[in-house]
Parts: sequence; structure tokens; C-alpha cells
Amino acid sequence: MKKERFWTATPVIFLMTLICCFLWGSAFPCVKIGYRLFRIASGDSAGQLLFAGVRFTLAGLLVLLFGSLQNRRVLLPDGKSKGDILILALFQTIGQYFFFYIGMAHTSGVKSSIIEASSTFLAILIAALIFRYEKLTARKIIGCLIGFAGVLLILIPGSAIDFSMHWNGEGFILLSALMYSFSSSFIKRFSKREDPLVLSGCQFVIGGLVLAASGAALGGRLSGFTPASSLLLLYMALISAVAYSLWSILLKYNPVSRIAVFGFMNPVLGVILSALLLNEKNQAFSLYGLLSLVLVSAGIITVNRSAGNR
Repeated sequence: MKKERFWTATPVIFLMTLICCFLWGSAFPCVKIGYRLFRIASGDSAGQLLFAGVRFTLAGLLVLLFGSLQNRRVLLPDGKSKGDILILALFQTIGQYFFFYIGMAHTSGVKSSIIEASSTFLAILIAALIFRYEKLTARKIIGCLIGFAGVLLILIPGSAIDFSMHWNGEGFILLSALMYSFSSSFIKRFSKREDPLVLSGCQFVIGGLVLAASGAALGGRLSGFTPASSLLLLYMALISAVAYSLWSILLKYNPVSRIAVFGFMNPVLGVILSALLLNEKNQAFSLYGLLSLVLVSAGIITVNRSAGNR
């Protein structure tokens, strides 16, 4: 009961989601910086998958290590949860990051940050319409429409920031968001019968190994290992280990919509960090970029108001 009271307290939710969103926001520029440091070309899909696989395998091992130290026992999945872990690995790591890593190689960090924010609205729609976890109120629908308008502003050719769209760029980032949205509802269901840290760690290891093996089998190679690139890889593993573990625990104790709505900080931080670290200021602070960001944030805030009045 004490644990549930702690994880459902609004200040705790805000602080933890802020940490998660900062980490996830930093992932957009870090992926592109990683491609440069490890000498992975934009057309090298095999190298991109191998890079992703190494990152998430390491992230899963870190989650299981931290969780085992915290619980003073080795975290191992229950025999009944192996199927749940495989489903999570398919959606949360293999599916989501197959599309994300290839998509990031063909679009900017700013555009990716805004498009990826559609996962907030998709998660709420999927939780309400498919999994029936909560009701889809009029305010939630309005908030989703406002948010999607911001995403469409980035996607539609002729109105996008750089007047271009790539099916394997922006299109793949949108598919990545869809995969993540399904995984949110799966986490909500599966965490009722298994420790979220076990689910998160094991699915990362399995998903990471599948991505790495796929990339290596297709001829992917990682080169350019230096202290700087190795530290970046470790930080990216910690992004996933910390953010997804915290997010999974929050989803266990709270409605999907109450947690998902705080994702409005994700695109904001992603755009700001991409502008600063990737020198994408022209995109981030253009009229279309700012308007898209305002619409996405307004949509999530609108849904947030409904979360407290279900």
C-alpha cells in the first residue's frame, strides 16, 4: 500500500516522468551523434540495427543488475511470464527500434521528436479502444486531434519544416511510435503478474540480441570505438535502463492516460536538445517547427486535463 501511494502521488509522477522525458529527449540527438562516432552511414541499415542491438542488450543487463541489487536477489522471470516477455520484446524493442533507428538515419532529430510524440495519443486511443482500460472522453478525443494536427504539420509535404518527407524516415518514426503505444498497454497488463523490472530487463536483452544478430547477419559492423563513443553507448544504454524501468513502474500503479499525458515534455526536450546538440536551430525555431510543437503540447495538455476528470 505504501509503495502504491508513493507511485501514484502527483509530485512523484511529475518528477519521474520529467527524468524519463529528458532521457528520451536526449536519445534523438544521441542516436545521430552515435552514427557519426561509430561511422555508420545513413544507408547502412545493418549497422544501424547492430548499433541498436548492442545498446539494448546492454540496457537490459543493466536493468537486471540494478534490480537484482535493489531486491537483494537475482531477478529471473516466472515461467508463466515468458510469453509476456516475448510479446513485449517484439513491440517495445524489436518493432519500435527497428523503425526508429532506420528512420533516424533519414530525417532530423527535431522532426523525429515531434512525430514520436504521436505515441502519447496513440497510447491513449489503443488503451481505450482496444484494451478497454479506460473511457475515451470527448476531451481526450479533442486533445488527440489537436496533437495529431501538430504531427501532420510535420508530415505533409509542402508544409513540413524542410519541405520533404521520406517513407523510411518520417514514416518509420511514425511506425515506431505505434509500436511503443501498443507496448504501453501490454506493460499495463503484464506488470500485474510480473515485476516491471524483470519484464523491462528481459525484453531488452531478448530484443537487443535479435536486433544485433539481424544487423550482424546482414553485414553490419561497428567501428570507431573510442572513449567518447564508448561513453555515449553506455549513456544510451542507461537512457533505456532508467527511463523504461521508471515508466513501467508508473504504468503498473496508474492509468495509462495519466502517465502518457506527461509525455508532452518529451517532444519539447527532444526538440531543444536536437537544436543544441545537432545544430538544428533553423528547424526547431522555424514557424512550422514551433507551431507543430505548440499543437502537440496543447493536445497532450488537453488530454491531461481529462485524465483527472474521467
